[in-house]
Parts: sequence; C-alpha cells; structure tokens
Amino acid sequence: MNNIFSPTEENIARAAELIRNGGLVSFPTETVYGLGANVYNTRAVASIFEAKGRPHFDPLISHIAEVEFLKEYAATDERVIALAKHFCPGPLTFILKRTDSNPSIDLACSGLSKIAVRMPDNKIALNLIKKSGVPIVAPSANKFKAVSPTTAQHVRESLGDKIGMILDGGACRVGVESTIIDVTEKQIVLLRAGGTAVEEIEAFLGEKILISDGNPNKPSAPGQLLKHYAPKNSLRINVTRKQENEFLIGFGNVEDADLNLSPSGDLKEAAANLFAYMRLADEQCGNKTLAMSPIPTTGLGLAINDRIKRASYK
Repeated sequence: MNNIFSPTEENIARAAELIRNGGLVSFPTETVYGLGANVYNTRAVASIFEAKGRPHFDPLISHIAEVEFLKEYAATDERVIALAKHFCPGPLTFILKRTDSNPSIDLACSGLSKIAVRMPDNKIALNLIKKSGVPIVAPSANKFKAVSPTTAQHVRESLGDKIGMILDGGACRVGVESTIIDVTEKQIVLLRAGGTAVEEIEAFLGEKILISDGNPNKPSAPGQLLKHYAPKNSLRINVTRKQENEFLIGFGNVEDADLNLSPSGDLKEAAANLFAYMRLADEQCGNKTLAMSPIPTTGLGLAINDRIKRASYK
C-alpha cells in the first residue's frame, strides 16, 4: 500500500480529518518528519508509542499554528510571548506549565504538570494543524532508536503502513530536532540542543541560559525523577490478589477490579487509560490504598510498567 501523498489542499484536508478522528499522519516540518496525532485523543497518542516501538511514555511535543494559541494552552508571561514572537515559527520548543488538569492530555504530557509546545516553520505542517483544529503531538516519524527521517520515503521505510497518511513535503530544511528550553523558572534551562542556536536565544534575552546536567537528583527535564507520575495515595503494583483495604486497578480478566485499564487485555487501551484511571482511583478510593494488576512487559507494556514503577516508588 502506498500511503505517501502529495500535499494538495484536498490531501491535507483528508489528513486533518484523519487526525480529528484518531488516526496517525506523518507530516514534514523544518526539522524532521513528525508522527502526528490529536493531543486530546489518548488512544491516538498511545498509537504513536506503539507504532514507534518507543519503550517509555516520554513527553511529546504539541505542535500549534499560532503564537496566540499559547495563552490558551499553557501558562505564559511576557518573556515567553516575546520569545515565541521572535523565534516562531521555527525549531524551538518551549517547556511550559499546564494551566489546567485536563486528563485528556495526560498521556501526551506523561502525567506531568508541564507541557512541550512549538510552532513548526513549514507551510504544510501549519496548514495541517489549522485544518485539524487541534494541537498535534508529534515525535519523529521513525522506529525507536532509528535515524530521524528527513524525507517521506524515510518514514515509509521505517514505519511502513502503520500510518494512515504520509504527506510528502520533500527534504526537511533543518534536518535536526528542535532546541528545547524550559521557561518555567526564573532562569531558562536548555534541555536539548537543536535547530535554534543557544547563542541566538541568549543574545535575544540578554542573559545566559543554564545547561541541563541530566542529574536525576536535581531534575531539569520531565521524567528524570525516580518517583514520578505518582497518585496521591500509595500504590502497590504487580498485585494478583487484592487486600482488604485496597482499591484495585485491574488489567485483563480480573473479577474484583474496582477499575480496569482494559478488561480485554489490550495494551493500547491500557496505555490510553493509565493516567486518567490513576486520577480516578485517587478520587474514588476513599481511605483505601491503591493496587494494580500485573501488566505484560511486551510492546506498550514496557512503557506502562516504567510509569507505574515510578508511581509506586517509595
């Protein structure tokens, strides 16, 4: 099946409809080709990790088409808006604080209180985002650990027909991922070097940027702490028998589960429900502690186990 399409207005409209309906679309940006899904559709977001074979639910970057939308989507201030107006569209990603606890974007944010956002400098990407009417989350469109794709054919060779549509915009202009900066504190921190030079950002700001040292005891990037994604109540994992004062989150055919990530044992469904169900469990368990059934360690199960291990860390 040939799923590579020229970026005509008709094909971009079809791709936008696919995004809205929970499908996956690969599209060009100025950096690399992205594997895109509707940020508000958790099953679609889970499909990204499944298609890539990505072992962890690393936070994904939301792609937007207008700088002003930042104010609706995340916590901003004059500095953030000034940076965005100067560098966007372009290969610069902002780590911002979320303004609400909307559970539908928990999976895209790995359950964290921060969100990654950027505005790509590519007419096809911007047109797709506008026609979709939703932010599009999109890591690079390649298998985990494979080289990032800079052409539509690269995407096709890496992911085959796991994607509904690949919009062919030719070779990417920049060819390396975006620079990521955390702007949630007084001093900005560089989390990943990329297509926007740090010196350019420093020159615009008139101040130095800290460089992340990746120290898990002093985290500067999402997902570095051992205890992360944690519910308010204590959590016991790999539970085959529920104790008297426990609220059980099940997986598969578990008769005494209070909630079930996927009664049919579907790992994609479980991944899509994970963060939302941990929130629900906190709300519904009363004075009980939380417990979770064993999850297979294959496919998306690796990512689920990574998250619940961190959530249960004492």
